[in-house]
Amino acid sequence: MTVDSLNVFLLAGALVLIAAVAAVRVSLKLGLPSLVLYLLIGLALGESGLGIEFSDPALAQSFGYAALVVILAEGGLTTRWEQVRPAFGIGLSLATIGVVVSTAIVAVIGHYLLGLDWLPAILLGAIFAPTDAAAVFSTLRRLPLKRRVSGALESESGLNDAPAIVLVTLLSADNGAEHGFVVVGLMVVYQLLGGAAVGYLVGRLGARILRSAALPASGLYPLVVLTLTVLAYGVGAFAQVSGFAAVYVAALVLGNSQLPHRAATRSFVEGLAWLSQIGLFVMLGMLASPSRMPEAFLAAIVAGAALTFVARPISVWVSTVFFSMPVREKLFLSWAGLRGAVPVVFATVPLAEGVARADWLFAVVFIVSVVFTLLQAPTLPWVAGRLGMSPAFTARDAEVESAPLERIDADLIHVRIPPGSKLHGVEVGELRVPPGVGVALIVRGDTTLVPSLRTKLLHGDEILIVAPRELRRATELRLRAVGRRGRLAGWFGEDGREDDRPDDSRAGPG
Repeated sequence: MTVDSLNVFLLAGALVLIAAVAAVRVSLKLGLPSLVLYLLIGLALGESGLGIEFSDPALAQSFGYAALVVILAEGGLTTRWEQVRPAFGIGLSLATIGVVVSTAIVAVIGHYLLGLDWLPAILLGAIFAPTDAAAVFSTLRRLPLKRRVSGALESESGLNDAPAIVLVTLLSADNGAEHGFVVVGLMVVYQLLGGAAVGYLVGRLGARILRSAALPASGLYPLVVLTLTVLAYGVGAFAQVSGFAAVYVAALVLGNSQLPHRAATRSFVEGLAWLSQIGLFVMLGMLASPSRMPEAFLAAIVAGAALTFVARPISVWVSTVFFSMPVREKLFLSWAGLRGAVPVVFATVPLAEGVARADWLFAVVFIVSVVFTLLQAPTLPWVAGRLGMSPAFTARDAEVESAPLERIDADLIHVRIPPGSKLHGVEVGELRVPPGVGVALIVRGDTTLVPSLRTKLLHGDEILIVAPRELRRATELRLRAVGRRGRLAGWFGEDGREDDRPDDSRAGPG
């Protein structure tokens, strides 16, 4: 690549990125998922738009996997274990049993209604089986939901790529029938469990290393944490287990460890995840061939309807049969199974392998991802309201970050009070932080002040608190509790942990 070509590439890339960031604001105003606009930008740049040629499915597959690694890492690092723990079993069931059931139902419908042979029909079902991590994380985190519901959806989207990609890869290589269903099932279990084990070990080891050695610059912490999640993927791939499961579990462990500069780390990986989503969706839009869309449209609508209204609800009901779950929660889980980019990425596998009619299959998957994401994502708030999925009580958590003070074995906790937090108006003495913890400084606007016990906290304040390391967790929980319920948080039964509190009937001394 010459310097002039590089300059053109950088200029075009910057313009596309600016347009994609602007598309986020447009999507929020219109209530549309931004990924659809990114795909449309890619179509506008591709063969039927500006005429930029991109027809390398192998490169698209490789870049898609890399982008999914970053997206899954962001999802794990920003997910609180306390939130997903009550629903992790449900999410795991959806990611395994649900994938199998959904694949089978779509395959049967594809064979009998669309006239596909069994192998491409099963391949179609496997491609559609996983939900999209980017769509789930970005859409649902703007929507206040009950902890168990959001936890189930997030853990499902973080884990269900693993069994799906095993099925897609085997079927694309025409090895699925050769191995048999029992062997394929055992391979899926091995991939998922092995990947989770690798991710857990890498996450725990990485957290221990980061806690024991202070890095010379705060900006290195986010970089090292993200590198550890990529390392988990590499180790998983080398060990012939699921790298995607390894990434998500490693990120989940690291994100819930007592690491310094967690807020900075979350911001860093969130920015990279946005960049990965933009690049991924624009690239997939460029790879799509609009000339194939008309002949694939009817089949796509049939396949999408079968997936959304038949396969997904049945897979949810089967996956949750051993869990005590109200019908309303099952209905919402059925409707919230967003697809998005992951099926499109997986559709590049048969393209790269040269499977017969793979370009038609890619067009079907592309249409379903766009049309049914437009149908489902904007309606989720309304559906959540109608089914009572939003908790009765919501409040803004205080934004808490910490940095190590190695010489005194303590942490410097940085608290930012956002709008809506009930820390506003609370006196420092009313925080009732554990004995031995000190509120050292308040930054208010352009001024700083050393607080007394009677100093009132205000929205926008930034507070610096010094806590012995063994008291850091209790201090953070107390700050979050007061941020949600105010100075009498304990009397309302609020302890700062992640759980559903549907009403005030649990009021009592804390």
